[in-house]
Amino acid sequence: MQEREDIQSLLRIMARLRDRDSGCPWDLAQDFASIAPYTIEEAYEVADAIDRNDLAGLKDELGDLLLQVVFHAQMASEQGAFDFAQVVAAISSKLLRRHPHVFANARLDDAAAVGARWEAIKQREREATGNDDTSALAGISRGLPEWQRAQKLQARAARVGFDWPSPAPVLAKLHEEINELQAEFTAGDVDANHARLQDELGDVLFVCANLARHAKVDVGAALRQANQKFERRFRAMEQQAAADGTSLPALSLAEQEAQWQRAKRAERGQDR
Repeated sequence: MQEREDIQSLLRIMARLRDRDSGCPWDLAQDFASIAPYTIEEAYEVADAIDRNDLAGLKDELGDLLLQVVFHAQMASEQGAFDFAQVVAAISSKLLRRHPHVFANARLDDAAAVGARWEAIKQREREATGNDDTSALAGISRGLPEWQRAQKLQARAARVGFDWPSPAPVLAKLHEEINELQAEFTAGDVDANHARLQDELGDVLFVCANLARHAKVDVGAALRQANQKFERRFRAMEQQAAADGTSLPALSLAEQEAQWQRAKRAERGQDR
């Protein structure tokens, strides 16, 4: 009962913020499109708290993400489209419908079977709404980050056998694509050759996503880790330069590289 009151209180707060007479000017100026980037950002903040195993932070970030749902629902309610209660009802119905092995007599004993049943149910749902796309790639959202969409496209294609059997040929393909990218860089001016460079670089990134899938590595998590490593080492470089009585901008590229190697050596016990 307390949980219901807490949710109702949050809904009342959001409604007050959007009140045309006494609400917040910033909140009133927003629409679905302007709020969408914040929704994505808050989802990443949740992932970051999980990466850092920060449960107190996770509680706060989940609250921020919940606010995004409430904000969108409030704007939809103002337009007479749907409200928060209908959002909750829709996801509850979907969970019941897609888990017949839990809520109905359709026993499944392993995660792979559950995944296959889930996709079959989603396909029937699409058909029921008049969506006649029967491709193995049907239903993959175009709103996903492109690296995530790449992995989903590749995984769907793999279900029908269109996949390399091991990482080795994926690595070979990666070398091939890098060589093609190198050829475009060699061919001429970067600005004049921009379209070809973008195409070839896209191929390299797509193969990298496929390689990550074969390695069972999440591209986003791997890149977050790489970003954290870079930031950690770069900040160490700045501190080292300051300790030496100088600054990074004052150093040549060769001297900066020496500082980078020094930072790597300093953390070698934590990071190979």
